Amino acid sequence: MMNIIEILDKRAKDAPDKPAVIFRDKVISFADLADKSLRLESAFKELGINKGDKIAIYLPSWPEYIFSYLAIWRIGATAVPLDFMLTEDELVSCLAHSEAKILIAKPKANLSLAALKQRCPGLKEIITCQDKEEGFLFFDECLEKSGASAVKADTQDKDYAIIFYTSGTTGKPKGVLINYLQLSAPPKSMEFFVNADLSDRDTTLCALPFSHLGGLIYIQNTIVFGLKLVLMERFIPLEFLKNTQHHKVNFFWLVPSMYYALLQLKEFETFDLESLRWIVTFGASNSPDALRRFQQYCPKASLLNGWGLTETNAPTVVSGMGSQKIESVGRPAPWVEVKIFNEEDKEVSIGLVGEIVVKGWVVTDGYYKDDALTNETLRNGWFHTGDLGKFDTEGDLYIVGRKKEMIKVGGEIVFEPEVESVIYRHPDIAEAAVVGVVDKLRGEVPKAWVVLKEGKNLNEEELRYFLRQHLAHFKIPHYFEFTNSLPKNRTGKIDKEKLRCL
Repeated sequence: MMNIIEILDKRAKDAPDKPAVIFRDKVISFADLADKSLRLESAFKELGINKGDKIAIYLPSWPEYIFSYLAIWRIGATAVPLDFMLTEDELVSCLAHSEAKILIAKPKANLSLAALKQRCPGLKEIITCQDKEEGFLFFDECLEKSGASAVKADTQDKDYAIIFYTSGTTGKPKGVLINYLQLSAPPKSMEFFVNADLSDRDTTLCALPFSHLGGLIYIQNTIVFGLKLVLMERFIPLEFLKNTQHHKVNFFWLVPSMYYALLQLKEFETFDLESLRWIVTFGASNSPDALRRFQQYCPKASLLNGWGLTETNAPTVVSGMGSQKIESVGRPAPWVEVKIFNEEDKEVSIGLVGEIVVKGWVVTDGYYKDDALTNETLRNGWFHTGDLGKFDTEGDLYIVGRKKEMIKVGGEIVFEPEVESVIYRHPDIAEAAVVGVVDKLRGEVPKAWVVLKEGKNLNEEELRYFLRQHLAHFKIPHYFEFTNSLPKNRTGKIDKEKLRCL
């Protein structure tokens, strides 16, 4: 097991002053990371927290989030990172389900911490961050009052390091279990896929939330490879480019909608992106267009397309350095098995579309307190991802879409991402999303939501004509809705569930 705490402490000893995190121009060294996480660990122990206890984090992507993760792992406890956009009701649901004993939170205008404490009797303490609030502990004071001595926790591989709540956490919470062994999976994968093109001289830029795996990977890689991490509280396209140029960033990973947002900026072409060596896209099945356009302005950077889920401790599959097959997400790491199954859980032939299934030590043990869902998704040792894909003859994987992104139009199968990728080829389109809607005649038909680039006046008839050049007639959306923006979740992906409800 790669012990991230031991690696941090060694870095703090060998290069104490080396910058680890830069946030709002404040530099946090590796020694600072070690010291603050040790102090916070002591504070947790004074509050009666032991190995295996749950500590929830409800913060924006601040350095305090990193200190909290590290302190939790020092004690052998379980982190419960919660999306900072969750409402009070959603928060209560996750806190109750996870049985968290402590909550580290930033007070918000629409959130009553007193009411939260009352509604969650299992919560022993709430620690407020940045803003003091009467009746609750304060993060900075916890650090000041506690010492920095620690006793090494007897953490086992199968002990749980994290419970990630996924799918927006509406309705019944779905907590993905990540064990301590699996904390080493993302850095191990990154080292393999980028041919060890990582060093302690590199700088990376994070604008993904730490409550999601994509953000957590930045923390893990910063410590394991000794990187300098430039941290943004949230993704602001213009600020992201300014940071890339100013800090001479060497690599980052984003979801496709973020690349599109960067490309829409009038100032985009004025930025110097020469420092970038590689860039990665995760989280969508059809993004080569965005990557290719982006690469025109950083030609020295390798394009990497990747795939994986929280449940498989992504990245699971990534295209190789220098690969020209940007439509493919590449091949799995050698310690992971990936196959394509049909609806009878039988492997399909090369080139045929089916559900992507994954096996290996990187795969979650299941969902916290949900045996039914665990048994449904983990069958015969294979994790059923709900994603559809196919392999080519060279062993490269192509993502077709989610099972729920498959529309049956009068007996014909239409994959939403395929239609979206063609819409994106039109030069006047800024963003697009396709969903299936009910149709009396055909059962279901595609509907496209479209955002135009600023100053463009494309109409439905013109867009239909364009699509007819590239798509079979039954794949062309039956309805078009032009809008100023599309709903996004916290990781920057277009929120199709909201569109399906409109």
